[in-house]
Amino acid sequence: MLFSDLKKICEGKPQAIFHDKPVTDLVTDSRKIVLTEGAVFFAMHGERHDAHVFLNDLYAQGIRQFVVERAVDLALMPEANVLLVKSSLKALQEIVKYHRNQFIVPVIGITGSNGKTIIKEWLYQLLSPDYKIVKNPGSYNSRLGVPLSVWQMQAYHELGIFEAGISKPGEMEILAELIRPTIGLLTNIGTAHDEGFDSLDQKIEEKLKLFAQAETIVYCSDNSQVSDAVAKLKSKKISWAFTAEAGYKAELQTRLLTLRNKTGTYTFELPVTDKASVENLVHCLVVMLELGLQPGVIQQRINTLRAVPMRLELKQGTNNCQLIDDSYNNDLAGLQISLDFLNSIRKPGKTLVLSDILQSGMEDEQLANRMAALIRQRGVGRLVGIGKLFVQYQHIFKDTVAHSYFFETTSKALQDHALWNGLRDEVVLLKGARVFQFEKIVSLLQRKVHGTRMEIDLGRLVHNLNFFKSKLKPGVKIMAMVKAFAYGSGSEEVANLLQFHRVDYLSVAYADEGIALRKSQVTVPIMVMNAAEESFHALLMHNLEPVLYSVGMIKALAGFLQGNRCRIHIELETGMHRLGLEPPGYAEAIEILKANPNLEVTSIFSHLAAADGSAHDAYTRHQVSVFNAGYKKFSEALGVNPVRHMLNSPGIIRFTEYQMDMVRLGIGLYGINPTTEPNQDLKPAATLKTVISQVKEIKPGDTVGYGRWGKAEAGKTIATIAIGYADGFNRAFSNGKGKVLVNGKTAPVMGNVCMDMTMIDITGIDAREGDEVIIFGDALPIQQVAESIGTIPYEILTSTSERVKRVFYTESI
Repeated sequence: MLFSDLKKICEGKPQAIFHDKPVTDLVTDSRKIVLTEGAVFFAMHGERHDAHVFLNDLYAQGIRQFVVERAVDLALMPEANVLLVKSSLKALQEIVKYHRNQFIVPVIGITGSNGKTIIKEWLYQLLSPDYKIVKNPGSYNSRLGVPLSVWQMQAYHELGIFEAGISKPGEMEILAELIRPTIGLLTNIGTAHDEGFDSLDQKIEEKLKLFAQAETIVYCSDNSQVSDAVAKLKSKKISWAFTAEAGYKAELQTRLLTLRNKTGTYTFELPVTDKASVENLVHCLVVMLELGLQPGVIQQRINTLRAVPMRLELKQGTNNCQLIDDSYNNDLAGLQISLDFLNSIRKPGKTLVLSDILQSGMEDEQLANRMAALIRQRGVGRLVGIGKLFVQYQHIFKDTVAHSYFFETTSKALQDHALWNGLRDEVVLLKGARVFQFEKIVSLLQRKVHGTRMEIDLGRLVHNLNFFKSKLKPGVKIMAMVKAFAYGSGSEEVANLLQFHRVDYLSVAYADEGIALRKSQVTVPIMVMNAAEESFHALLMHNLEPVLYSVGMIKALAGFLQGNRCRIHIELETGMHRLGLEPPGYAEAIEILKANPNLEVTSIFSHLAAADGSAHDAYTRHQVSVFNAGYKKFSEALGVNPVRHMLNSPGIIRFTEYQMDMVRLGIGLYGINPTTEPNQDLKPAATLKTVISQVKEIKPGDTVGYGRWGKAEAGKTIATIAIGYADGFNRAFSNGKGKVLVNGKTAPVMGNVCMDMTMIDITGIDAREGDEVIIFGDALPIQQVAESIGTIPYEILTSTSERVKRVFYTESI
């Protein structure tokens, strides 16, 4: 397919064709470009983002082919191919639809409410020995993700496995045309995205549109609404059920599953026991039986079935390194996702530890060149290649990365102690197929700490950021608060993520927090809220912008600068009664600023005292009125219009009329509802976990812990968990006030919380040493935990000690 062919395929108007080139890569994210000769960038205009503003930058980076929604200045892009269309998303879909129609290959299309990605990945594992398979990377199942997934289909592929997700009516038809499944698989139907549909029946009918032209559909008939809807399809129906009538009747006894149909009885020992995993696996078993696999072969394969981690993790390594652990599988699409994540982290050194890609369907040399092209564009400074392909084609990779090391096996790589000990102050991506056992390398490089860890879901942080962005008027900027170790979540990692997603400003409490971010390659403007006089030199050295909240501070900084320029932020007192210039000091402050034009007033702001609930709305409006009056005096007297900002997280939700020029996003970014109003679409990003260190039986009358405050009225089973007040688990949780989750069940604290450990009552809970314990998370909300000791989620988050390991993760596969 040439660029000139796109005119007919998507009914576009060529604005320029400098040199007609093949179309090989489709790019939709300006931060994640694939710099190949055949790359085409699709500029889309969304509600808050317009990709057209990045076209000149992309051209400068080397992109030469563009699909746009409005005419561009060709004088700035003289060698570009440009196609003008009404909708770049629609054009992308039409191009991929044309591409899909070039292949006659069986495709399994998967939809439903839950389990789509797990089933897709399991089928990929189970069927890979028989087929060269193309599939969605991660959960790329949307109107944008599906076409990018299907575009991967090539002539050597023998089977496609694609999932499709929708959130409202009218979305599935185009996905059906892109995927064109021959086998349809309908997973569990649950409550996800219920708000987008009038009824459950409508949701089922919309999802089933994926299978309008499918030859066969596999489904569970235990849900009568599903069965009734499927009955209307012309496809061959392959049903299974535990209770209802079905083609395959299922019976489960502990781990032993029996499937009976008209032709025979099949028994399998399952490697999973929870209800959701069993249902997902039965779907896979029925598909495999229908494809003709023998029961013995199926059993062998499910015996080696691996859990799907669904994420790559950012861990703390030795020698001040960060490790990106994606040691589950390796394919080209997954490699690109992982490299994009590596590229988003601003550290001066980047090392890639990569295994061969197995079962790619490509010729080895072609595969090596493609891998090298992906690596070349991501700023990798050191490559450790493990596998026979790397050894054979190391000349290709040496031309790509100057510092390259090649080993035939992981065992041989681990013997090079000088290599691993030499990794310092950098980020290391470990991406390997499971058979290479990269977990051994992870174990070698990971910093050894105790079992307590805070897991931060970077995907949820981005979701929350986008939730607040959706509340803003066009042009309103966002300042993200990363003070107090990013509310306990880890400043460096969170700041790098926010920078990648183009927030306008960051804010920290003290200069040393800002300095640490600058040393971590964070270049976004940073406001320092508590800038002491002794920190002025450091502020200038690291391009940090202080908040000045008194006449004395303004005088002190003016005297220190001696004519040097400094961007500053003026804080006004409007009713918080914490920090801020009060009206009697305005005139003197203005005179000092006039006399020192090198003090560049970047913004003027104030704090709202009670924006979270309606009880104090009148006071909030009074604060805004006081602020507006103060701002006007400074603006008119100085002849400038600095950025105005007052709204915090609750204010963004509740007072859209006061967004002004910028808003400050704090606790809401981390998924904590900042208002007293329920049902905000926020996702808590942090989960605090620990482990059981020891389990004991105690007799009636025995006491537990310091001071003997925990007393057993009857015989009990207790567990000691590896968290104490030195980790941030408050002593106020002592003696039953605090509760944790052990294997899904609540266990109260028994006795006093100790410095490094805590005892809990696990009587009646099936638990053993090494089991995971949830301190707070989805199943035990942090709001509930905070309320149990009369505090707020802010304190719980920020009290979590820095000695607690932070593990950051995002979607993988």
